[in-house]
Amino acid sequence: MIEDVEFGEGHVRVAARAVASQAVCPQCGEASGRVHSGYERRLADAAVGGRPVVIQLRVRRFRCTGRSCPKTTFAEQVTGLTFRHGRRSARLHAVLQVVALMLAGRAGTRLASVLDAAASRSTLLWLIRAMPDPPTTTPRVLGVDDFALRRGHVYGTVLIDIETRRPIDLLPDREAATLARWLAEHPGVEIICRDRATAYAEGARAGAPDATHVADRWHVWHNLVEAVERCVTRHAAHLREPEPPPAPEASAAALAELEKIAAAGRPAGTAHRYADRTRERHGAVHALIGQGRPQRAIARELGLSRNTVRRFARATTWQELVTGKWQGLPSILDDFKPYLHQRWNEGCTAAATLFEEITAAGYRGGLTVLRDYLRPLRSGAPPREKVRPPSVREVTGWITRHPDSLAPEKTLKLKAILARCPDLDATAGHVHAFAEMMGSGQWPGGVECSGASGGPGRTSPPCPTNECSAACP
Repeated sequence: MIEDVEFGEGHVRVAARAVASQAVCPQCGEASGRVHSGYERRLADAAVGGRPVVIQLRVRRFRCTGRSCPKTTFAEQVTGLTFRHGRRSARLHAVLQVVALMLAGRAGTRLASVLDAAASRSTLLWLIRAMPDPPTTTPRVLGVDDFALRRGHVYGTVLIDIETRRPIDLLPDREAATLARWLAEHPGVEIICRDRATAYAEGARAGAPDATHVADRWHVWHNLVEAVERCVTRHAAHLREPEPPPAPEASAAALAELEKIAAAGRPAGTAHRYADRTRERHGAVHALIGQGRPQRAIARELGLSRNTVRRFARATTWQELVTGKWQGLPSILDDFKPYLHQRWNEGCTAAATLFEEITAAGYRGGLTVLRDYLRPLRSGAPPREKVRPPSVREVTGWITRHPDSLAPEKTLKLKAILARCPDLDATAGHVHAFAEMMGSGQWPGGVECSGASGGPGRTSPPCPTNECSAACP
């Protein structure tokens, strides 16, 4: 019964009291008319005219008459207005539940403030968690897949009604026993749509032995993308554009110069000044020793110290004197440096090309030595445009996407790669044919991520027993 209505500045206050002759105990369900005491409740209600409404409701506490009921007293509830431990009216509570379900969190808080029903984001999330789960029925077509609770470490299983596209239940792990137990408790599943994970295959066979196993289009296409990615990886050398061939005239002249150097019989590494000086001194010392001259006289004649003459005299060959010297060591590239500078000035700055040319002329060193020598030249040379070749993942995405969804420049790059590699060209043809077969021209779309469903790098093993239907991939 409403006793008073007060319109204040920015609010509306309604004073009321409950007048029912008896109330029902929430524990045992028996009605009681014995009043124990009374108290006042303050309830927030939906706003009226932009003003928040506060209801000051006088309620009573009744004594429970049930002898076996553990409750001694209980508070009465007004149907359609109050509920236990609630500080809002039932109508405002229902409004905030709808807002929480639609927006939740901060967005729901902003909408609630517009409706003059202030509620924090934590309150809205609490309202969602307090709601009972909607009733569900056992689906005819059940979708089974995993999801990450902690990516790469902890995974669960989500069960979906494929026909309604609504989630049904969440399982704490992705073990076969857990799925089998759920299927046994929910009989009636006719078709199970899953990936090729062994645990799901075993659990589905144990829990629903009569169900048909199929794979959805996403997993089928994802398996195809993984196979295409492995194929592209094997032919990754064709992703880079080939180096332009060197000018034939310049190469012939430079190679002729190298042939002259090789024909002269000059030993490798003798072009360095330190090596030349060591070879000359070693020859002079041993020539005087051959004449019977003492080391003291040789030192005076050559202007060397006695220790130096003694060290030269002990060395059988001059190469022993330069072995292990880090400063002034002869370089294995010394004989080829004039040729390298000539080719560099002609515009050939590719280390791989220069390495092939000097190797054909007698170079026995490695590619790293050549690159280290060319690095200072590159710093002083005009920069050349460096084109990064497309990655394996990018090319995989180009092949597995619908051709109409590719940008023109990517289409041209893909055509160039397919022209260089017949195997990739054949793979692209198979992908196009399979896409047409799957969806009558409606491609599932390219999948650029590597790694199977549920986590990076996880691949589902094939069905180990071959007991699945023909639709199982």
